[in-house]
Amino acid sequence: MNTLSKFLHTIPGAAVITLLILSIPLIAMQFTQEVDWGVGDFIVMGILIFSMAVAYVLLARYAPNFIHRAAIAGAVGSTFLLIWVNLAVGLIGAGPHAGNLMYIGVIAVVIIGTYFSRFTAKGMELTMFCAALSIVLIAVIALLANMQSYPGSSIAAIISVNAFFAFLYCISGLLFRYMALQQTPEKSEM
Repeated sequence: MNTLSKFLHTIPGAAVITLLILSIPLIAMQFTQEVDWGVGDFIVMGILIFSMAVAYVLLARYAPNFIHRAAIAGAVGSTFLLIWVNLAVGLIGAGPHAGNLMYIGVIAVVIIGTYFSRFTAKGMELTMFCAALSIVLIAVIALLANMQSYPGSSIAAIISVNAFFAFLYCISGLLFRYMALQQTPEKSEM
């Protein structure tokens, strides 16, 4: 079991996981008309799943313990879910709208913040909280721009979806904060 776990935390393991996940809709397409993926869908999702799995594998190599790996998984998982939902159905309204392009900014915050943080717990904490703040700002902009009038959208939908993703990034940020506090040398009392 330990050997399998070690394999899954490698880049070839990420490829196997990607293929296994992509086999789910492929098999489902054989039994139902509800799942109707084209070649492009498989390519886009394959690239997305594989890149997120590789990001986790590369970042988790430097994680000293389970909590740090959980924080990394939260960051990568939240970003994956944000991209996937936005590509699949859109986060603002039903379907493609210009408002959904604002979420590219969140991805940029995560990527740039991760790069400049040099993967330190304190830097990643700040990055996750900045990602959460950027999602809140997107919700405010969407409401001020009257995007709740888009088909399939509402004030409650915009607030709840954005609050959900901000919450996910905050949880990851809190886990990184815990790690940063654990790494801070305690000052001795004199």
